[in-house]
This record gives sequence, C-alpha cells and structure tokens, in this order.
Amino acid sequence: MTKIRNFSIVAHIDHGKSTLADRLIQMTGEVAERDFRDQILDSMDLERERGITIKSNTITLPYKSRSGEEFALNLIDTPGHVDFTYEVSRALASCEGVLLLIDAAQGVQAQTLAHLYGALEQNLEIVPVINKIDLPAADIPRIKEQIENDLGLDPEDVVCCSAKTGEGIADVLEAVVKRIPPPETKEDAPLSALVFDANYDPYRGTVVSFRIFTGSVKKGDKLRFMWNKSVYDVEEIGLFRLKKSPQPCLKAGQVGYLVAGIKTISDVRIGDTITHNNKPVAQPLPGFQEVKPVVFSSVYPISSDDYPSLCDAIERYKLNDAALIYQKDSSVALGRGFRCGFLGLLHMEIFQQRMEREHDQAIIMTVPSVSYRFTMDDGSEIIVDNPAYYPDKNHIVKSEEPYIRANIMVPEKFVGAVMNLSTERRGENPNFGYPGVGRVEIFIDLPLAEVIFDFYDKLKSSTQGYGSFDYEPIGYRASDLVKLDILVNKEPVDALALMVHRDSARTRAIAICERLKEEIPKQMFKIPIQGAIGGTIIARTTISAFRKDVTAKCYGGDISRKRKLLEKQKKGKARMKMVGQVEVPQSAFISVLNTSK
Repeated sequence: MTKIRNFSIVAHIDHGKSTLADRLIQMTGEVAERDFRDQILDSMDLERERGITIKSNTITLPYKSRSGEEFALNLIDTPGHVDFTYEVSRALASCEGVLLLIDAAQGVQAQTLAHLYGALEQNLEIVPVINKIDLPAADIPRIKEQIENDLGLDPEDVVCCSAKTGEGIADVLEAVVKRIPPPETKEDAPLSALVFDANYDPYRGTVVSFRIFTGSVKKGDKLRFMWNKSVYDVEEIGLFRLKKSPQPCLKAGQVGYLVAGIKTISDVRIGDTITHNNKPVAQPLPGFQEVKPVVFSSVYPISSDDYPSLCDAIERYKLNDAALIYQKDSSVALGRGFRCGFLGLLHMEIFQQRMEREHDQAIIMTVPSVSYRFTMDDGSEIIVDNPAYYPDKNHIVKSEEPYIRANIMVPEKFVGAVMNLSTERRGENPNFGYPGVGRVEIFIDLPLAEVIFDFYDKLKSSTQGYGSFDYEPIGYRASDLVKLDILVNKEPVDALALMVHRDSARTRAIAICERLKEEIPKQMFKIPIQGAIGGTIIARTTISAFRKDVTAKCYGGDISRKRKLLEKQKKGKARMKMVGQVEVPQSAFISVLNTSK
C-alpha cells in the first residue's frame, strides 16, 4: 500500500496537462517509442481533432525512484474546460493529491483557482508545477510570486518543468512519490469501492471504472451495487495500462476496471458504492453531488422510426457522461424526443458530435435555452426551460432569469474590449482586482442566457487568446422576458421558438429569419418567414417563388394579353399558397443553432 500513489493533473485549459501526461508515460517506459503518439491518453477522435481533453482518463505507471524503490502511480488526466469541471470533481474523489499545473507565460488563470478550491475541498495534497519553462515569454519569478499571493502556496515547493522538451519531468515524478501520501486503507475491512466512470461495450456489457477504498476484490467474487441492490459475478478485473491489463486481484488504494456481464445499463450509476454481497459494508461512500445543468436543448431523431434506437443511445451515452441530464419530451413538428440539460454550449456540441459518431444517431437539436422563473398572479412560481411551456403572459406578475458572477482575468491592455463585450451582454456591478503587474481580474454579474452562446469565443478573440473565464451561479434576477415565435408560411415552428430578453428579441429574430431564408428551399409560391412576440410581427423576410416566364410566347401585340397571363399565374400561386406545406429541412435547424453560437 505504501508504494501506491493516486494523483490527478489539473490546470486551466491549454496549460499542458495532456502533454505532461505524455511525458510521464514516456519517462516511466510504459510505451515504446514507435507506438507513441501525442495526446496518448485522449482516446476520442474529437479530443484529438480539437486538441482538448473531454473525458478524464486513467493509467497505472510503474516507476523506480532515485532511491531504487518501485512504485505504482495511478495517474488521472483531466479536462481543463469550464464545461467539464464535473469530470474533474469525479477524478479528484479517487486521488490523494494533485499536480496543479501553471503556464510559465500566462500564469495563474480563472480555472487554476477553481481547481485549487476543488482540491482543497477534498483535502488533497497540492504540488504546484510551473510548465512551459522553455517558452521565450516564461517568467518564473513572477509566476512564483502569483503562486504565493493568489494561491497561498509556498513558492519553495514549486517544481519547474517543460512537458514539451522533457526538462524537469524526473523532478515531477520524484515530487509525486515524496509529497503525495499513499492511500490510507484497511485491507481486512469489508469491500467498499467508488464507481467514478463507466462505458458500454457491445460484447462485454458495461465496463465499470472504480477506486477501492477498503477491502479487496478478485475474479469470481459476488459483488453488490448498493444503489439498486443488483448482484453480479466478477468476470474480469484489471488495471488501466495503455490497454486494459487483467489482474488476479485488486486491493485497497488501487484504481481499476471491472467486467461483470452487466447487460442492464440502468443498473450502474456513477458515484455508486460496490461491496461484497455476502459481507457488505455498513454505509455507502458519499459519492458525488448532483450536477446542475445550465443549458437546455431538445433532441429529436430525424426519422420518428429511430426513436427506440435514440433511447438506447442516450442511455449508453449517460454511462460515460454523468453530467448529462435528460427526460422525455415531444414536439408537434418533430415528434418524440428528449429534453436534455448540459453544463455549457461546448458540452452540448460534444454531445451532438459523439451521438452522431459513436452511437450512429442522426439527430436534430433545438435552439439552447436556460431555465427561467415566473411568478403567476395566483402566487405560484414555475420554472420553465422549454419555450413550449411558456405560461400565459396575461397571468405573469414577474419574470426572472438566472445570473452568474463571472471572473475574467485579462492583461491590462484588454480591459476596455472586455468591458465593451460585457456591457453589450447586459453586464452589471463590475469590480476590479489587480493580482499582479499588468494583469486585471474583473468580477461582473451577467445573465446566463447571454453567456451560453458565444461569450467565451468573443472573449478569446477580443483578448488575443489571453482572457480566461470562470463563473458561478448567483440566483435569479427580475428581467423583461418574452417568447419569440418563428413563423414559416404563417405557421409557428415550435422547435425554433425561444425565450429572450425584450431588448434583444428583434436582433435575434432578424438573424434567425435571414438564416432560414438561406436554408429553406424555394417553392412554387412565396414563403414569408416571420419573428413574432404574441400577435406582433417584429421581423420578416420572404423567400421568392419559382416563376415560369408565361409571357415568353407573346411577342408584340397588346399589353393586356400579357397582363391576363400574369394575373392567371398570380391566382394559381395564391391558390397553391393556401394548400402548400413548407417542410423545414434539418440543415435549417442546425444553421439557426450556429447563428446563435
């Protein structure tokens, strides 16, 4: 037990977590040079394409220290993006310590602080590591000063390295062995193990990732999942190497995987406790706090016949992404589907792409929204996250929307650009802090609905990539909210409806109408596309009709002949318009989503 170390790498986005994990894997000889590739722990195509980590990944590394002792290091690489902080919180529950990575040029950023507080809440040992010391802009004395002033950590404890060149990696491994404590456990106590991840294998059922806190488990044991009391026989257990490595037995303090022929996906729940069936533990482990989604969108299959396969796909996806919340939903235009809650717009985008790639689902997603609160004239309060359930406006006394307190860190020269962006998004109560020379920390209250679309992208572009952003919810505030309906050929399309602040309703309506005009194919009659609040039209565009040149055969002669033919054509088109149906293609729903982003 004294030779095991469980640790995580946490940092702000792009501070080099995955690159450091690559170097640690190379340094411990876990992968041959010919088999090595960058971002080796990022197994998803999406992660490699975008250059970000989406899922936390685990690997066990054998390491021989400078004193000659042999250790097993369980490394958990985590995401850095604010939308995936739930992944980080689950990874930290399986560790005794963290490497807190800080960029030698950018310094302490918003997510660095957020991860530090998360690690302190779990009472973990924190090893500060300054990465990218090979950069020309690296300023190690300034970063050490920030670590002392902003994080309250001892600058003498800092380890400096360059994950790119490999400089200082040996010191990082030594710091893990010396400063992160071994797991405290009782091997002779009843088995208690925490499920922190799972995925579905079509041949072997659900594969569970778990950390053992007390006791041990071996092949053939009968295990009980405490959440729903289901019992399974262990078929295989093992450690995470680059490929799964079966073991005869796993003991307290170890992190591994478990295959037990679990065919029913709903039997496994992230945060559940596993114990022996004949000698159960008295109390389940605390697990994880329930995630609170902030962005909502409805998901529908393109063909209604695909609804059963969408149900199975979402259930399998939920195993691997515990932050997804969903419930059944239906729409007049799109049929049966699901109302899903996400932690942010990137989370939603990743969900859409993973459903299409990994689960082979062709889906339509509605415009994202947040949950609003309405006080009615009978004194009741209702929470609405779907425009379809917008209450009768005649009975609304007060409407409120969720606000967040944003923590934005930027170099001093970009403060003006950030304040302009925040003011455009209805920002309130700005406060400024000056954590170091040339850096400004801005605290500002923003409506969540204004942040979820493209705030992060605009912040990055207006600060040349140096701005960092973190936020926490601060409750609801009164707001003038309206329901914006989009009408195609005078028929409302419920999947395109959205709830917006009155001031931004017309801008949004014009953008959506213009985008639909590009996407909806022409018909034999004119198609009006309108944005409306109640009975008031606030935006309109028209798709012109296909027209045959009916006057082509008239050459010379009286003008009344041409007029007669044009009038006849006009009557025919008016008759077509009355009976004509306009089908909104899937690309139009996706393009509206892109307009909003």
